[in-house]
Amino acid sequence: MDLKPGLWQQQTLKLTMTQELSQAIALLQYSTQELTSFLEEKANENPLLKIESEHVRTMDPRKDRSKRTTMKVEKDKQSWIEQIGTDNKSLDTYLLSQINIKQVDEQKRLIIQEMIFYIDANGYLCATVDEIAEDLRSTNEEVAACLSIIQSLEPAGIGARDLKECLLLQLQRLEKRYELAETIVKEHFALFAEKKWKELGKLLAVTPGEIQQVFDFIQTLIPRPALAFQNDKAIYITPDVVVKREGEAFTISIFDEVLPKISFNEEYYKQFSSYKDKQVNRFLQEKQQDYFWIVKALEQRKETLTKVAIKIVEKQHDFFMKGPAYLKPMTMKDVAEEIGVHESTVSRAVREKYAQTPFGLCELKYFFSSTIQTTSSENASSQQVKDIISKLVAEENKQKPLSDQEIVKELSSKHGIVVSRRTIAKYRDQLGIPSSSKRKRYEI
Repeated sequence: MDLKPGLWQQQTLKLTMTQELSQAIALLQYSTQELTSFLEEKANENPLLKIESEHVRTMDPRKDRSKRTTMKVEKDKQSWIEQIGTDNKSLDTYLLSQINIKQVDEQKRLIIQEMIFYIDANGYLCATVDEIAEDLRSTNEEVAACLSIIQSLEPAGIGARDLKECLLLQLQRLEKRYELAETIVKEHFALFAEKKWKELGKLLAVTPGEIQQVFDFIQTLIPRPALAFQNDKAIYITPDVVVKREGEAFTISIFDEVLPKISFNEEYYKQFSSYKDKQVNRFLQEKQQDYFWIVKALEQRKETLTKVAIKIVEKQHDFFMKGPAYLKPMTMKDVAEEIGVHESTVSRAVREKYAQTPFGLCELKYFFSSTIQTTSSENASSQQVKDIISKLVAEENKQKPLSDQEIVKELSSKHGIVVSRRTIAKYRDQLGIPSSSKRKRYEI
């Protein structure tokens, strides 16, 4: 084919992402905290956007209880082995104060002072002996000796290089040593953590019950020795939507009292618009347009969130009347189609937003779950299935825990819910429930 250069005209359909559209999308998905920060930043860079003075303050979650609802977020009640993380304040001072009363020569004292800064918020040493020796221009032997001193300090387990060493340091501090526990942690930690207790029992010539006792004791130790020095503050959540029951009906309101109230700075605009300067006028025009875009985006955000909230209450009527056990399958696509928006708009609208309901504070995402087939005319939601799995596991015989296949049969025979074994494994994983072999308890 002979292709010759030329001028061609072609008509295409394309959506241009304007600044106005981009801003509306961003504001819709912002949580209350993110939106507050955004408006405060805008007020700093746009002199025409004024934040009402009474809203420029830090909200105290212990006050104004009649006006708003707050809830402290608790960490998941999972095994402590999986909960290692965050920040520390006065641990360094505490460790240094102990060094000051020990008989330590000046050279070691200086090395230890530097080494303490290699200890992370959990109390673990976050560098190898080789790396520290190189950084401090010292020898491996000196650093190792200093590490032994650090590991002799309080709290027990401080300066450990991993969880295994942390537990071992605590076991070695016991007044009455637990030899079986020390042997298991020191030599067979992987088998122990994976709960391969029969295999471990054969290796050590002990019963699974004895290993279970070690496991129970290990759970009393502290996996993060610096935990007491963390300055974690309670996290408070303010609901974005409030749903109140009034007889057989509900009132739905968008709770925006905690958001900064913005207004147009008319005084500033009048003062500078009188200048006969093109640059000043262009600047004022841009900032004025920016202000009105934000106002419009805030209105759209409230309108969309209201529509989504109304539809959630409408479609999940039984939940709001009777409680979580009556949650129905519902997808974002269902809601999007009914209110005439794209599915991604619903997804942005519910992102990190909460509703105060007659049954407590719920994340808006909670109301969306996939459909699970049942033997009756009505389908079940994935959340309902998860709730039943949790209940079955809580009530099972711990010496003969239910296998995933047994849970499949229970769901089918007693609840009329049809799911595969693979789905049960996936939901169990999401709930943080170990497999049946790891849930098994032995007679002691």
